[in-house]
Amino acid sequence: MKAKKSFGQHFLINESLSEKIANSLLMESDIKNVLEIGPGKGVLTKYLLQQDINLRVVEADKDMVSYLENHYPKLKDNIIFLDFLKLNMKKVFDGEPFYLIGNYPYNISSQILFKMVKYRELIPEMVGMFQKEVSDRVIAPPGSKTYGVVSVLIQAYYTGENVVKVSPGSFNPPPKVMSSVIRLRRKENFELGCDYSFFRTVVKTAFGQRRKMLRNTLKGLVKDPALLKDSYFTKRPEELGVDEFVDLTLKIQATQESIPDVETS
Repeated sequence: MKAKKSFGQHFLINESLSEKIANSLLMESDIKNVLEIGPGKGVLTKYLLQQDINLRVVEADKDMVSYLENHYPKLKDNIIFLDFLKLNMKKVFDGEPFYLIGNYPYNISSQILFKMVKYRELIPEMVGMFQKEVSDRVIAPPGSKTYGVVSVLIQAYYTGENVVKVSPGSFNPPPKVMSSVIRLRRKENFELGCDYSFFRTVVKTAFGQRRKMLRNTLKGLVKDPALLKDSYFTKRPEELGVDEFVDLTLKIQATQESIPDVETS
């Protein structure tokens, strides 16, 4: 069965690596529910099925669904034939929390991350394969060249770490880039203390011109010019950590009569 470009498929063929990834969820709680995204031919699935968990998988390719049904009868009634991005996460395990894992399609990997954040109250941990460039951005610390919008928005709720780097030869067909498996674990206190939608707007606007000082990029959001004298506005966005962006958001928000109607996705 050939990989399909339309689904961003690259089949993992390294068995020892597959087993390592499947065993990388720490699951430091009594939660047993696990959702695998894009199982394909089941290279991770077969190792997940060996664990004492309640596994469901979501797959958008009907040919792969047929393959899974034929080769993994244990998955009967636990295969969701749907595009993950259209999945109602609250219905997967009837509102119960669950872990995420997968060899994620690279063409929607960032969208998967943001959907995880949207449903953060349900997802305490995630392990996933990403294009290395994406994973580097997700876990980048402040001050680094790769630190940006994705870094701040994910790290607002999760702490990340590398699990293993993966070469193109571990896939069929091999991608043109290096890959990396990362683990994200939700913070104990995962409430920001500010409006997330406005926080996201501040972060995206700040990094829109990352080489400029914040007094230039954020002045359109500040309704009281006196606030621009704050020391935050002499810095560039990569110099601020998550807590500082939260503080900055609260200060800007305080200058407004109401929270602007901004995007929530």
